[in-house]
Amino acid sequence: MFSFFKKKKTEADAPAADQAAPADAQAEQPGFLRRLFGADPDAVTTPAPIPDVTPAPPPAPESPPARDATNIDPIAEKIAEEAAILTSGYEGQLFPETAERPGSEAEKKKSWMARLKAGLAKTSNNLSLLFVGARIDEDLYEELESALLMSDAGMDATQFLLDNLRRKVKEDKLLDAAAVKAALKALMVDMLRPLEKPLELGRHEPLVMMIAGVNGAGKTTTIGKLAKHMQRHEQSVLLAAGDTFRAAAREQLMVWGQRNNVTVISQASGDPAAVAFDAVQSGKARGVDVVMVDTAGRLPTQLHLMEELKKIKRVIGKGMDGAPHEVLLVIDGNTGQNALAQVKAFDDALQLTGLVITKLDGTAKGGILAAIARTRPIPVYFIGVGEKLEDLQPFSADEFAEALLG
Repeated sequence: MFSFFKKKKTEADAPAADQAAPADAQAEQPGFLRRLFGADPDAVTTPAPIPDVTPAPPPAPESPPARDATNIDPIAEKIAEEAAILTSGYEGQLFPETAERPGSEAEKKKSWMARLKAGLAKTSNNLSLLFVGARIDEDLYEELESALLMSDAGMDATQFLLDNLRRKVKEDKLLDAAAVKAALKALMVDMLRPLEKPLELGRHEPLVMMIAGVNGAGKTTTIGKLAKHMQRHEQSVLLAAGDTFRAAAREQLMVWGQRNNVTVISQASGDPAAVAFDAVQSGKARGVDVVMVDTAGRLPTQLHLMEELKKIKRVIGKGMDGAPHEVLLVIDGNTGQNALAQVKAFDDALQLTGLVITKLDGTAKGGILAAIARTRPIPVYFIGVGEKLEDLQPFSADEFAEALLG
């Protein structure tokens, strides 16, 4: 280690020693040069000293203009910069809501049918696969009967479809499985047709709607989607938070009101009938087109709660003659034959005017609509196959049968 520093020190001092060499030592250099290069010592000149040129330092980058450091949110500033990059070149353009898918009406209809078929796939697979390479015999009818009963079509609807299918096959002499499948689809469309009825808007000012259902059927979410649907048809909406029993039900409805820019009439802990009455009076005073009254979930066996529903309906009638104009029951499509019992009980208590079937996506019990059509044919205004706004659409018998049987 020490020798290293000593050597470095000697090498560093060498130029200084050369400069301090005596003149006679310098005089001996020509002979050395002659022996080394074979050159004339008189022709060898001392080279000119190399000037000490220090490279100029690179120019300093321009500093950004000074900004006021007060009240600057670094996160907001970063978001603004990224937004400026993403939206560059889109000045002056309007962007649609993220909840609505862009495209023409034909594309929206195609997208809806794809979601409907996907939602009813479990039900349709049990039915449509029976016709693949099948022979038209008693075995096919027995398998169809089992598949229809498993889809919760019920005994009455199943027997009706099979009896008419046998008659159709015999009269038209159908020998092909595809033709028998088409005949079954046509029979199902005819059975479901009485349920197909549009919800008429603008009949009253305001149109008062009362929404009922069991716990967990999706009443509050359905109300939010219906409000958006009506706004698309240029209807102003007012909501009433009549579910004063379930925790956070009022807050949930208010969130939907904020999403749709809709006023919500509510009370922290009040009588649901009083909330409904105030909503009807407010709707008349504001001149809104539709007033929707939410109610707490209840089972048909809870007789005292069913009596409360009857009271709410009576009080709404006192607030406006003839109201409520629509009494809708929201049904969970996964409940199967239990949904039919709900329809009967709520219809007996409230005289239902329409149904909304939710959660049909992924269910194997889509045949419940056939049971309703045969037993209690109350119009099905809407069916739902998902959580998004566009997943709630008006019911169509043709579309439903197409999704079931392809």
